Amino acid sequence: MRYSCGMSRRLADVARKAGVSEATVSRVLNGKPGVSAATRDNVLTALDVLGYERPTQLRGDRARLVGLVLPELQNPIFPALAEVVSGALVQLGFTPVLCNRTAGGLSEPEYVNLLLDQQASGVIFAGGMCAEADASHDHYRLLRKRGMPVVLVNAAVADLGFPAVATDDAVAVEQAYGHLRSLGHERIGLVVGPADHMPSRRKVATFERLAGAAADGEFVERTLFSLEGGQAATSRLLRRGVTGVICGSDPLALGAVKAVRRQGKRVPEDVSVVGFDDSAFMSCADPPLTTVRQPIDAMGRAVVTLLAAQIDGSQAADDELLFEPELVVRGSTGPAR
Repeated sequence: MRYSCGMSRRLADVARKAGVSEATVSRVLNGKPGVSAATRDNVLTALDVLGYERPTQLRGDRARLVGLVLPELQNPIFPALAEVVSGALVQLGFTPVLCNRTAGGLSEPEYVNLLLDQQASGVIFAGGMCAEADASHDHYRLLRKRGMPVVLVNAAVADLGFPAVATDDAVAVEQAYGHLRSLGHERIGLVVGPADHMPSRRKVATFERLAGAAADGEFVERTLFSLEGGQAATSRLLRRGVTGVICGSDPLALGAVKAVRRQGKRVPEDVSVVGFDDSAFMSCADPPLTTVRQPIDAMGRAVVTLLAAQIDGSQAADDELLFEPELVVRGSTGPAR
């Protein structure tokens, strides 16, 4: 069979990526015998990673690609999860593909279409639209219709029908609230994300149970997940006289610390602050941040195990695995005055 210059270059690229000869690549692309299943998978994965279109007769095969869809990378907890999940996927012979939502970039539905076009083996969603009650969920229903293996991370909307892994938000608030109460704080505020954000809803429900029915009107603030959002929301709580603030993420907590200082007060002498995640460098903050640690390593491994079982043909239950968090006490909390 004669090859054009373009085809020859493609054979060379794929062979280099897969670590095999061009003749082996040619045998795989032409469906000829004499190639092991493992080598065939490596060649097809290399073809997908390099962006080359599969031959028509091979397009029905799943690529060894797994999409990891993240809502952002500015919060250090998402790169930390990506590192754990990517490492576990690689050990199983999969190639992780990071799909990060950015302003002006691809949306979640566009990433889903791209992964379907590439014949990906599965998709992992960490937060994002699966945790937003008011968002469109049509692309999740499309994945379910196509039989795509999927795992959702952290408090997904209940009726999507996929297995899910999450930190127990109720336990997280119980730990943070109990810690502040043990230090003598009575006026405690909660800063969380938007009203349709499912993990925030769970935190609010537990906080209201602990603090009383009036807590939502006076001591709960919803905002965007950012340092600026945390600062603005905490400023409003400080005007209501809170001495302790529980935040739904570490960036929100850093914003809370900034708000306290802007009002001429000190952390923790005047106001105590608790974060959520225990993301990178929180022990190096000023003061070191008391926070509720998500068990990212255990959660990441569970996510990959659930996804791999689906890829291997097992029927996955669409219930949720809840992982218990851990309160890490540092210098941002202290006794109430």
